[in-house]
Amino acid sequence: MTRDDFLSLVDRGGFVEHAEFGGNLYGTSVAAVHAVAEQEPARRCILDIDAQGVRLIKEKPELHPVYLFIAPPSRAELRQRLEGRGTETQEAVAKRLAMAEKELEYAAQPGSWDVLIVNDDLDRAYERFQKVALGEEVDSDELPR
Repeated sequence: MTRDDFLSLVDRGGFVEHAEFGGNLYGTSVAAVHAVAEQEPARRCILDIDAQGVRLIKEKPELHPVYLFIAPPSRAELRQRLEGRGTETQEAVAKRLAMAEKELEYAAQPGSWDVLIVNDDLDRAYERFQKVALGEEVDSDELPR
């Protein structure tokens, strides 16, 4: 959709969350969330959003969300992973690291998430994520420093 159409839909309350990153607009439409929830059997809608999106959703308690934060094992490991991909410029890596720093600062605030998973072992992290997605109880990891 065009930028104007997107912003018009924002003004009409058509998104549960929205953000601009890298000059692009992103959002999750109310209609999409309802479409997932109304499937038979009922499904849990999973959103991959930043702290800005979380703040917007927290303004809509009628959604009854579960906030899951997936953290890197360390900032150094995150840098190594991003640079090791070899798919992005140094400038893009720097932008992602700056954004990650803001996200980690937000995650350090009390009440910012319900469950925290440290992605230090992919199989373990996926197993924990799957449990959260299925509505099972999962104890939180500790936020790395």
